[in-house]
Amino acid sequence: MFQELTGKLETVFKKLRGYGKLSEKNIQDSLREVRRALLEADVHYKVARQFIARVQEKAIGQDVFKSITPGQQVIRVVYDELTALLGGTARDVHFSPVPPTLIMLVGLQGSGKTTAAGKLARYFRQKGRKALLVAADIYRPAAIDQAEILARSAGVPCFHRREGTDPVDICVEAISFGQQEGCDVILFDTAGRLHIDDEMMNELVRIKKKIVPHEILLVADGMTGQDAVNMAGQFQAHLEFDGILLTKLDGDARGGAALSMLSVTGKPIKFVSVGEKLDALERFHPDRMASRILGMGDILSLVEKAEKAIDEERAKEFEEKLRKESFTFEDFLEQLDQIKGMGSLEHILGMIPGMGGNVFKNLSVDETAFTRIEAMIRSMTREERWRPEIIDGSRRRRIAAGSGTTVQEVNRLLKQFSMMKKMVKNLSKMNMKQFGKSLFSFR
Repeated sequence: MFQELTGKLETVFKKLRGYGKLSEKNIQDSLREVRRALLEADVHYKVARQFIARVQEKAIGQDVFKSITPGQQVIRVVYDELTALLGGTARDVHFSPVPPTLIMLVGLQGSGKTTAAGKLARYFRQKGRKALLVAADIYRPAAIDQAEILARSAGVPCFHRREGTDPVDICVEAISFGQQEGCDVILFDTAGRLHIDDEMMNELVRIKKKIVPHEILLVADGMTGQDAVNMAGQFQAHLEFDGILLTKLDGDARGGAALSMLSVTGKPIKFVSVGEKLDALERFHPDRMASRILGMGDILSLVEKAEKAIDEERAKEFEEKLRKESFTFEDFLEQLDQIKGMGSLEHILGMIPGMGGNVFKNLSVDETAFTRIEAMIRSMTREERWRPEIIDGSRRRRIAAGSGTTVQEVNRLLKQFSMMKKMVKNLSKMNMKQFGKSLFSFR
């Protein structure tokens, strides 16, 4: 996500930082390159033009020219304006003071709406709320089955009726069912189409009038770029939604949709989907996203992910084992599971400052590294995991054959594991967040 844009912006800012003093021409030339980068990222041309105008107005102020680090000051202006362009602050879902809160999801077919509904259901359940997923799409083949599977995976109930029932009636019945079950959040997965038409809009308007939702979220495919922005504008004209859930930002999204949505529709992005798994949903923070786009990382989100994935009590136990050099492959396997729970390796690396666009151009992120390590460890006997020093040549060949790897990879794993234990033993202080970082290079 945003790799191309981040890479181009980093190149521009590197030039800016190289100037001892800045002139209006330096700034204008740099901002011209920024504007070109935004347009190539599929940002709406009017949004890009207005953004550059605001940055230029502030960047050519006397404070920048008098600064000891003028280039850094211009970057700060870009960051502030980019944060404002993305919405300024994170926006919450409007919860009803009297439950249940009704949240209606709308969007085109193929945008990932049903999956997004499942992710939201899990998200709210993790927040301590009891959610209900309503399968109100009776047209798309297997839509109801998909909703049922997602609800089961998210650990929430699913309400549905088969073909022949009016979607409006399904939604009304679902509210009664949700109230009886004590649900405080009800998510309505409505039907979409391959394109906007009167039939779809009329149905959505009827549902809206009948159930009067507290929140309408538009699910938009971030990979469609400017088309997603145009689609959002049409939905806003017909339905007046409250916020946006942007999907597929883990793919080859150029970022234009995210950067243009608020300016074009007047509605904020509230959630972003950054992966296929149900836990790959994040609340949208404009300041953090601006930081990531500018290659500054997103340490706050990374820490939040680590806190969710790593059990604090177990972390203390592992720390003690590491110091005493009694850490085994069994312990390491458990740590791998926790790190994997934080999301894809590339997504996590993108949150680390300095690991932005230009770095990724020359960095091959091997998402299968953990899988190969896990396969090798699971191919060991219990005794071998506890006492890796007994693993001789024949055992190494057996482990390689059982894990689908090579003897060289097994040798590398054993050597690096031994080196890590010795390195950690020499450290006076070691916490699990530092240990987590060491895992990323352990392959």
